[in-house]
Amino acid sequence: MLNILLLLPLLAAVRAATVPAVEPLLHFHSSTPSTAQPQGRNITINGVLTYVSLPKHKLFDPSTALLLLTDIFGLPSADNLLLADQWAAAGFQTYVPDYLNGDAIVPSDDLAAWFANHTEAQTTPPLLAVLHSLKSHGIKKIAVAGYCFGGLYATRLAQNNTITVATVSHPSLLALPDDFDLLKSQSRVPLEINNAELDEGFTPEVGKETDSLMGHGQYRPGYKRIQFDAVGHGFAVRANTSDPVQVAAKQEAFDVSLAWIKAHLK
Repeated sequence: MLNILLLLPLLAAVRAATVPAVEPLLHFHSSTPSTAQPQGRNITINGVLTYVSLPKHKLFDPSTALLLLTDIFGLPSADNLLLADQWAAAGFQTYVPDYLNGDAIVPSDDLAAWFANHTEAQTTPPLLAVLHSLKSHGIKKIAVAGYCFGGLYATRLAQNNTITVATVSHPSLLALPDDFDLLKSQSRVPLEINNAELDEGFTPEVGKETDSLMGHGQYRPGYKRIQFDAVGHGFAVRANTSDPVQVAAKQEAFDVSLAWIKAHLK
């Protein structure tokens, strides 16, 4: 059974979070929200509220699933749910656990105060509870797509070899070089990163440092990073529908992540 104790050595290994979290108001929020309605449903899995979206009119592999780890806006954000639906439309049974314990941030919240109640010790147990349930029901391959805050947890699961493949977009709270050194020393999970040119957290400079740690064959399971220009933090989750640059970047980030996952689930 997956256990929080599995992650304790990882937590101790991280000395400092050098990729800062981005303030809620600096995440892109469209003034004209999408009119699309989420197609999945909320269910409780192993005691954890989870949004589940399944492929429509398409056969899918019941032994494979995608776990979407949201940003700090969690399940209340329709953008996160619609993104899960997009993964389902691509052929994956998709699960979005409420690892924020019913307390997603709102733009007016104080970020530091919110983080005090959403440490890894508080957010990891519900995540592992859902993972354990999925595996106990016959799911053998789990891909993870982590966005912003979720990028940290996707990395943790990769460090732990708990999943099969990971893709992260504009991740936050990662420690350099610690987290990537830990991946290199013990992980078998391929990792792909989408970052934004205008991100205040995972900046282009951080991207280059990550390449120096992971690129050129240093990370044998597989590593790739793509930078998207003229967009900022949160671009892979939200886009202003009137801005073709944002719309194109959001779709391309999804396509890149999808191709990465498909290539490494074989």
